[in-house]
Amino acid sequence: MSPEPAVYAAVDIGASSGRVILGRMGADGPSLEVVHRFPNGVQELDGALRWNIDALFEEVLLGLTLAGERAKAAGERVVSIGVDTWAVDYGLVNDDGALTSQPHSYRDPRTAGVVDKVHETVPFERLYETTGLQFLPFNTVYQLAAEPSLENVQALLIPDLLGFWLTGERRCEITNASTTGLLDAATGNFSSHLLDAVEIPRKIFPTLMEPGETLGTLLPSIAERTGLDPETKVVAVGSHDTASAVAAVPAGVANFAYISSGTWSLVGVELPEPILTEAGRAANFTNERGVDGTIRYLRNCGGLWLLSECLRKWGPSVTLENVLAEAAALPVGGPRIDADSDDFIAPDNMPNRIREAAGSALESPAAVVRCILDSLAEVYARTLAQAAELSGKPIDVVHIVGGGSQNRLLCQLTADAAGLPVLAGPVEATALGNVLVQMRADGALGAGALGAGATLTDIRAAVRSTAQSQSYEPARQTETALT
Repeated sequence: MSPEPAVYAAVDIGASSGRVILGRMGADGPSLEVVHRFPNGVQELDGALRWNIDALFEEVLLGLTLAGERAKAAGERVVSIGVDTWAVDYGLVNDDGALTSQPHSYRDPRTAGVVDKVHETVPFERLYETTGLQFLPFNTVYQLAAEPSLENVQALLIPDLLGFWLTGERRCEITNASTTGLLDAATGNFSSHLLDAVEIPRKIFPTLMEPGETLGTLLPSIAERTGLDPETKVVAVGSHDTASAVAAVPAGVANFAYISSGTWSLVGVELPEPILTEAGRAANFTNERGVDGTIRYLRNCGGLWLLSECLRKWGPSVTLENVLAEAAALPVGGPRIDADSDDFIAPDNMPNRIREAAGSALESPAAVVRCILDSLAEVYARTLAQAAELSGKPIDVVHIVGGGSQNRLLCQLTADAAGLPVLAGPVEATALGNVLVQMRADGALGAGALGAGATLTDIRAAVRSTAQSQSYEPARQTETALT
C-alpha cells in the first residue's frame, strides 16, 4: 500500500481573526484549503486590554481536529503544523508551565509611563544601534519593563506559547524574537547587555530557533484531543506573520518592495544584512529577521485597522463593497490624516477621531473611507521612497499581499502615489509562506531544486505558479522608479 499523501496545517492568527488551513503540493503547485475560521480581538480582562489566549487555543485545537478529519476523509495525513501570529506580545509562564495571566495586548496603554524610564537607562539611539528595531511604544522591551515582576517566569511570544502548549517544548523562533527590541541585529542573539541594562532576567526567553527547525511532536493529550498522529511535528515557520507573508511574495525580480497590508501595514524591502545607520533610526525603519536569514528592512505603518474599526462602528448598514465603490467615485485631492499616528492605536469611535484629525466634516462614510485610503497610499509612497533611499536598493515593482491586496481602490491609489506598478496578491500570503516552509522542511516542495534545499527564490517561484496577481499601473507616471 502506498503511503498516504502528506498535507500540512498552518495555524495563522492575526489581531482580528484566525484560520487553520491545510496546504497541499499538487502538480501545478501549492494550494490552500481553509478548514476553520474564528474571530480574535482585544478584550478588557482584569482591568486591562488582553488576548483571551485560552479561547484562541481552543479554536486552534478545533481547527486541527477538523484539519485531521478533512485529511483523513481525502486519504491524506497531516505530517506537520506551523504557527504564525502577530508580533511583540507574549505570555508569562512559570516554572510549572502555567500561564500567570492572559497576555496583554499591545494596544493596552500600560507602557505609557515606562518608555521614558527605559530610555533614561538606555537611550533609544543605543537601543537602535544594537537591535535596529524601530520605535513603537508597545515593543516587547517596554512591555516587559512594565511587568510588576519577572522572577521565576519565562516570556513566550504568542506563537511560541501555542507551540509550547502543543508540544511541551519551549523555544523562541527568531523572526518574532527580532521584534522584541532585545535581539542583537548583528549577532542574531539576545543582547545580554541590553537585558542587564533594563533589568530583565537573561533567561526571560527560551533558546532561539530558525524557521524550518522542528520544535517537537504533539503531546499525547493533544494528539488524543485532535485525533492527529502523535508523531505529527510542529515545525517552526516565520512565526511573525509578516515574515511568512514576505517569504511568499511572488517576486520575479530582485528589485522589489512589499507591502503586507492588513491590520497594520509593513512596508519595505528585503536585504541580506541589517542597516543600523542614524538615518535609518531617524526615519524609524526597522530591521526584522526574515526566513533564511534575510532582513526585512521596513516601517510598521498604519493599516486597515482604521477601516475595520469604522465599519464596526457603523454596523451592518454600511457594507465594505458599497462604501468602497462610493469612495472610488469621489474626486482626488481630498483631506488626509496621519495614518501612522499613535492616536489611532486604541479602539474607540474611529470615524469621529478621523474627522477630527482631518479637520473636515467628512459627512459620509464614503468620505471617511476615501480619506483613510488616500492617507494610507500617501504613507506607503513616502515609506517606499525612504526604503529605497536608505537601503540604496532601487524599486521596480511593489507587491501588496494580505487582505489589502483585495482592496482595488487602495492598490490603485498606492500605484498612483508611488508612481510604480503594483502587483496585488496573494491574499493568503502568510498561510502560503507558513505552509511552504513546512513543505521544504519535509523535503516535499518537489523534485530537484524544490526539495529540502530550496531557496526563497524557489519558494517564490512555487507561489507564482499558482497565485494570481492583479496588476495596477500608476495613473500619473513618474519619470523613473524610486532609487
